[in-house]
Amino acid sequence: MFTTRAGGVSAAPYDSMNLGDHVGDLPAKVAANRAVLRKATGSRAVFLQQVHGKEVLTLDGATDDGRQADACVTKEAGVACTIMVADCLPVLLASEDGTVVAGAHAGWRGLAGQDGQGVLETVHAVMEADARTLAWLGPCIGPSAFEVGAEVKAAFEAFHPEAFRLFVPLGPGKYLADLPGLARLRLLALGLNRIYGNDGSDAWCTVRNPSRFFSHRRDAGPSGNGFGTTGRMAACIWRV
Repeated sequence: MFTTRAGGVSAAPYDSMNLGDHVGDLPAKVAANRAVLRKATGSRAVFLQQVHGKEVLTLDGATDDGRQADACVTKEAGVACTIMVADCLPVLLASEDGTVVAGAHAGWRGLAGQDGQGVLETVHAVMEADARTLAWLGPCIGPSAFEVGAEVKAAFEAFHPEAFRLFVPLGPGKYLADLPGLARLRLLALGLNRIYGNDGSDAWCTVRNPSRFFSHRRDAGPSGNGFGTTGRMAACIWRV
């Protein structure tokens, strides 16, 4: 499942279903929103401390919130792999028989990784994924809104030259990047072709849908720099 900004108790600018406890919202409000999530899923969501890296954490019933990782895997029923986002791409994966599930936080840094090994390659290895594995891409900043520099384009093209087609020039050293498209490219390179969800259209874009999605880049703070205070949504996957 993927939450939207509706259905919680937080006040503006976190209105209303903010699940992030690190963005300045009142702790009691965040706890109440997380309780709503638990009731809706019938499972315990494990919240990570995400740092735009590629570390994968294996979850069980005793795993506490706040462990540092950008992906998680579990074979245990009733424990939800949970990825918080407000522009980055959440990727949920499941084996065909449903015995293992995983979630990954894929901003461009974690997706690109180092030496061609990013968060998707790492979680793919940990969950021992194969061609039958299913992947779902959630809402994220879309190709019409994600402005990046030349270093981002170079990071992806270094190991996947065909990535050039997922960057639209804006001006000297500036591009619009297709984040879900880049994720699909990396998944396909791993042999995964059962990929669903975000197709790069504006309906999936966190920036373009302010009434539905939080967006870190869109919601300007007091400085008006376009990187302000906002809430966090969550993508969850769990075994029943």
